[in-house]
Formats: sequence, structure tokens, C-alpha cells
Amino acid sequence: MTGTTWDRQVDDEGEYNRRPTSFHSAIAVDGSTPFAPGTGRYHLYVSLACPWAHRTLIVRRMKGLQDAIGVDVVDPLLPPTGWTFEQNVPGATGDRVNDRRTLREVYLQARPDYAGVVTVPVLWDKQTGTIVNNESSEIIRMLNSEFQDFAAKPGLDLYPASLRGEIDALNEWIYRDINNGVYRSGFARKQRAYSRAVQGLFAGLDRVEAILAEKRYLCGDTFTEADVRLFTTLVRFDSVYVTHFKCNLRRIVDYPNLWGYTREIYQMPGVAETVNMEHIKRHYFESHRHINPFGIVPDGPELDFEQPHGRG
Repeated sequence: MTGTTWDRQVDDEGEYNRRPTSFHSAIAVDGSTPFAPGTGRYHLYVSLACPWAHRTLIVRRMKGLQDAIGVDVVDPLLPPTGWTFEQNVPGATGDRVNDRRTLREVYLQARPDYAGVVTVPVLWDKQTGTIVNNESSEIIRMLNSEFQDFAAKPGLDLYPASLRGEIDALNEWIYRDINNGVYRSGFARKQRAYSRAVQGLFAGLDRVEAILAEKRYLCGDTFTEADVRLFTTLVRFDSVYVTHFKCNLRRIVDYPNLWGYTREIYQMPGVAETVNMEHIKRHYFESHRHINPFGIVPDGPELDFEQPHGRG
């Protein structure tokens, strides 16, 4: 989640181009890295508003790693100075590990000369006092495979070897067209850039709708990380992206399969508790004043994620 640095990532054509993340070390059970798995050693810094950080919370909960890996939550409002540990909204925790005021201070503690984008999630190592990784796609795979001795559900494999090629292929175009497509639509600075992004976004959603007409999940009967990665965009779509990012050709509730699929994942054990719609709506509508100058948060829409999904 790039926050107030978004405008530095818009090119001359008005297109939003997300910058890559900076920390890519790995936790490995085989001893191949300095970061060995353990309980109580690692900590996640997240925003409940951010779809990228949300992935890590879902996988942590599904694997049963709540006791092994702690979490701190930034304030949903993203001011010009970046993510803060203010506690203006219920659910924001402050920094209970390093007692910092801003997430940038955490980055600078890890790398004093850091001048890049400050993003969530952050996987922090309390033992060495540094950031291990801030790339959500890499963090969720570590949580899936490297903490088996500490997981309540070690048998759950969200990236099974037999499906990795299919998962990787799905992730590639879903990230391009949908996960990042909503941002490319919302942060576009020129009409052509916006139209290109939003048309690609809905082509991607139509493609997923067709897949889900034939399969329960993206890879068939097996729930995988590809579903986690898609869900965090879908659960925000009608409440935020339709209006705030002008992604209004259709809503998720207009797609029978996508809407049922979103409700099914929401109703999986532990998932609903990772969804905080107050943080989500307040972050987008109050933080992006270049899009919503008065910071007014809409009361709607009314969505019932607990409605029976009918996908048994």
C-alpha cells in the first residue's frame, strides 16, 4: 500500500505504476537464511485497510499462527507523513514492539539510510531488530510453509506442489488486472489511462466469473493462496472501489458466482474477524483527499456477507 507516495508513481501518460517492495529476506526452516522460524520471534505490522496486508492476516489465522506471530495495526488514516501508530480508531494498536510513532521510524530502525516507499505489511524480527520482508506475496508463503511446528493447522497447504504452476499463472493476471487494476483505475491521471485500466479490470472480473461458474475455487475444489489474494480485493470492491476508484461498470453483487464466492470465503472460520470495514472505508475516503477532498465517508452500501452463499 503506497499511500501518500502514490503520485510519484504516475508516469507521463497518467498511468499508475506501483513501485516494487524493498525487503526480501526469507524465514527458512532448513537453516539456509539467518532467520529461523520460531514462536514469539516475529511480528507483523499491518493496516486493516490494506488488501496486501490483509492477505497475511488471513493466512496467519487460517494456519493457526496467532500465538506464534504477533500483530500491530496502524491507524487507518494515512496522513502526508505516512502510516502512524496513532490510536484514533478502535482496532489500531500502537507499536507494542518498538514503541515508534510512525512506520517510517520502524523502517529507519531496520535501515537508517532507507529512502524508499514505506508500505504494509512488514514482517519484523524482534531478535535481530530488523525487517525480514515487506512483500505480502512472499510473507504468506513463509507463513504457509515455514512455521509448521508452531501452526495449529499444519495440514493446511495453500500452495500445494501439484498446483503451483496453475496458482502462479492465476496470480500473475489477477494481480495485473484486478488486485492492482483497481489502483490503476483510481490513481490514473488521464482519461485514456483510466479507461484502459478499468476495461482491463472488468475483463479480469468477467474471466474469474467464468472460472467460478465451473469451479468452486480458482483451482477447482482446492482453496489456495490465489483465492486469498483475490478475496481481499473483492471484499473491498463494492464498498470502496466502485465509487472511490470509479470502478463502476458493475458491482461484485452483480456477479452471481463472484458474489457467492466472496461470501463463502468471508464465512470461512476466522476470516470475518480479519475484515474491518470501518478501517477500510475510513482509510480510502479520508486519506485520498486528491480524490475525495472533503474526506466524507459514505454510509453505504449495505452488504450482507453472512447471507448463505450456496456454493456447497
